[in-house]
Amino acid sequence: MTNHSPRVLIVDDARLLRQMLKDLLATDGFDVVGEAANGEEAVQLYHELKPDLVTMDVMMPRMNGVEATRAILSEDRNARIVMVSSVGQESLIAEALEAGARAYVLKPFSRDDVLAATRRSLEDR
Repeated sequence: MTNHSPRVLIVDDARLLRQMLKDLLATDGFDVVGEAANGEEAVQLYHELKPDLVTMDVMMPRMNGVEATRAILSEDRNARIVMVSSVGQESLIAEALEAGARAYVLKPFSRDDVLAATRRSLEDR
């Protein structure tokens, strides 16, 4: 990782889950620079903020996480995206990984799982 705190964009349509991820990551030294409630907002904010990492929900209104991942990676092929998904969505997780997501974390997530996935994604240069 670099010397600065990694800048993170959190994307989830559930405000509570965004807050949980924000608290967890901020406590571990990440700088949460933005939050989005759907894939369209995620793509727009990624373009504006250029974060080091994105945590991306899979199932969201307007544009799902797989579509948003493809859109972000078409703009920046080095984007680091960690998918966060419910257990029943394995096929979408596989699709997201094929689209270029670096890792996935299953909901309900543990602190250790989130931190391991985010660190692994940032170290994967």
